[in-house]
Amino acid sequence: MTSDFITNIARAGAQNGWVLITPEILLAGLALLLLVFELALPKAMRRFIPAISIVGQICVLAAALLWALEPKINGSTLTGSIFYGMLKFTPSGQFFRVFFVVTSILVHAIAMISLPKQRVPRVEFFHIVLVITAAMMLLAQASHFLMLFVALETITVGFYVLVSYYRASAFSLEAGLKYLVLGSLSSGLLLFGIVLLYGMAGNPAAAGRYPMLDPLSYLQVHHFLANNADNFIGNLGVLLVLSGIAFKIGLVPFQIWIPDVYQGAPTPVTAFLSVGSKVAGFALLFTLLPVVSPVFRVLVPLLVVVTFATIIFGNLAALTQYNVKRLMGLSGVSHAGFLMMGIVAGIHLKGSSDVPLFIYIIAYTLASFAVFGVMALVAGENDAEQEFSDYHGLAKRNPLLAAVLVVALGSLAGLPPLFGFMGKLLIFIDAFQAGFYWLLAVAILAVVVSIYYYFGWIRAAFFQNWQSSAVPDETPVHPADRIKVPVMMRLLLIVLTLSTLCFGLYQKPVIEFLNLLRIF
Repeated sequence: MTSDFITNIARAGAQNGWVLITPEILLAGLALLLLVFELALPKAMRRFIPAISIVGQICVLAAALLWALEPKINGSTLTGSIFYGMLKFTPSGQFFRVFFVVTSILVHAIAMISLPKQRVPRVEFFHIVLVITAAMMLLAQASHFLMLFVALETITVGFYVLVSYYRASAFSLEAGLKYLVLGSLSSGLLLFGIVLLYGMAGNPAAAGRYPMLDPLSYLQVHHFLANNADNFIGNLGVLLVLSGIAFKIGLVPFQIWIPDVYQGAPTPVTAFLSVGSKVAGFALLFTLLPVVSPVFRVLVPLLVVVTFATIIFGNLAALTQYNVKRLMGLSGVSHAGFLMMGIVAGIHLKGSSDVPLFIYIIAYTLASFAVFGVMALVAGENDAEQEFSDYHGLAKRNPLLAAVLVVALGSLAGLPPLFGFMGKLLIFIDAFQAGFYWLLAVAILAVVVSIYYYFGWIRAAFFQNWQSSAVPDETPVHPADRIKVPVMMRLLLIVLTLSTLCFGLYQKPVIEFLNLLRIF
């Protein structure tokens, strides 16, 4: 009896593989360390805590890259499953693992600009960002519905706090309340779908059931769907699970929360939602779509309709926006539609490469964080009320920020020769090869529409300035009106802008990196 117990404990220990989730453990430890520093350090020294967090994350990034580029270290292999199937390592999972650490570092950089303008706790903000990032990394590698739900709810609860972080702002509190109510609804849909799949996959009478597998494991659910593709309850469970994920991504009809929440949330949180949360949803799709592949016959037409509606809604709704945070939110809905177009085209073209999707994600991230960096610098104390008028004369007040803005918005619109153009072009090629001609035509028209509303923002920064310069008695810009950009932020914006320009002309470094991660 005792020997059996010891044997089972040893077997469980061999399945754990703690060393393989070193980056996530380091992030969690860093999050706790920030709170210790806030208690232990003198008040004058606490201003260095965000910089300490960034340095720590660079170390975590190095560890994540080490695992991703060298999958076998000291006898531990970064392949297969650990923790009894809770986590499964894949090349795409390693990409997202690295991606989320980079995203967190960029959010920290923007927060170091935005938070000093408010009278709010700072260290707690960075602590929550680190916890959310670690949960995103685990979510991208989840292979079990229990791990999926715990990781996803950790992310969601963290965002409940971050969205309403500016507690003195009515916009932020309203956004937090809306996100809480609608986020709870999406979690309920997701959980109900998981329960239906668990009940059906665990049914002893179900065809294709493997008694040795956990009914909550992706593998067991896949076997059930493969042998019961027309099962109504199983299909309903898949639909509810995907509906919960669609809320996180911002797909129609689950996008209604985005304009208000994006406007009311602090600018760094808006950036985190726009990039981190959205990409986390797509990372989840990458792991779930192979699981539900047996029901693609029913699923693909529905996804095509959702993609069509998402692209149309995002672009048409953005046309009437003059608040830049709402505009970024609604244009983000459109970008989610473009990414979904790549996914449905990939499903139709079985065996095709996912490289266009990863290139689009990278291009979208570079441009989005450049825009949000400019927004954080231009914003005043109440950044929820940023309008086009706040950018009048930006080219005169700070030519660098104006140049960054025009390059980043041009990339988001898909103008050549910027990186965003290449991302859209590769997605469009996949859609053409898949035969989605009408969806491709709508997407091309959407690009034209997006140029119009992005150009409205560019016009406020540049052409408004030129028009006023024609007035003979124009008052010169006072030195106090000029926007001061810290050195590190200036360097970051230059790197993001040059990357958008260079990768638009020469994509080989990005493709080589994806090749090293074995994405092909």
